[in-house]
Amino acid sequence: MSTLIETVDHGDVREIRLARPPVNALNTELCRALIHTVDTAIAHGVRGLVLAGNPRIFSAGMDVPYLMSLGENRHALMDAWQSFFGAARALADSRIPVVAAISGHAPAGGCVLALCCDYRVMARSVDPARPFAIGLNETQVGLVAPEGIQRLMRRLVGPHRAERLLVVGEMVSAERALELGLVDELVEQDQVGERAVAWLRGLLRLPHHPMLQTRAIARQDVVEAMSPEFIQLDRFIDAWDAPDTQAALKSLVEKLKK
Repeated sequence: MSTLIETVDHGDVREIRLARPPVNALNTELCRALIHTVDTAIAHGVRGLVLAGNPRIFSAGMDVPYLMSLGENRHALMDAWQSFFGAARALADSRIPVVAAISGHAPAGGCVLALCCDYRVMARSVDPARPFAIGLNETQVGLVAPEGIQRLMRRLVGPHRAERLLVVGEMVSAERALELGLVDELVEQDQVGERAVAWLRGLLRLPHHPMLQTRAIARQDVVEAMSPEFIQLDRFIDAWDAPDTQAALKSLVEKLKK
């Protein structure tokens, strides 16, 4: 088992914990480890998955300092982004249900992983003045949200609200996310994993094959959203070198150093 991923079995439900300190930034190695762990769980006959992060952050999204260190190496950049979208696709296309247990912040790529899951349980912050936040803040850091990711957002919050959130790259509080339908359930932080497992167990009590077949039909649009046709990775990488994109990313890296 990869040291970047921890797993805990709850009967026939397997909890997959991202374990790349300090913020579960998604680099190529972690994304590939996630794909492998999902595939292995399904091969082992696990009936449901919980995807979790650490107690304060689900995932900070893509590891921008790592990506910037690749410079103009298009092949390496393509490989890194392919691994990320591959991880998102593994969740979207999973033959078994997946719940996102979001016990902290989930910006950008962390939000994308959550959107690919069947259900999202998020933590209510113990400090109302500093709520946990979730959202696709790509434009804030100089990136374009591909059509496939936009489809995932529209699926949950509707076209107009998705446009408003995506264009300005808005992060919303856990409470607001629940109101919008971006997450399905809001609980105390120490109950997130427990509620994720409980939701899965309720689902798994249904007649198994009819549930899975109905789920596959209902989630076909999620699978389709993650297809290469709607990600258009070549175009995404082409935009990486745009001056304003590079300026925003360099500014972000400097902030992360502080």
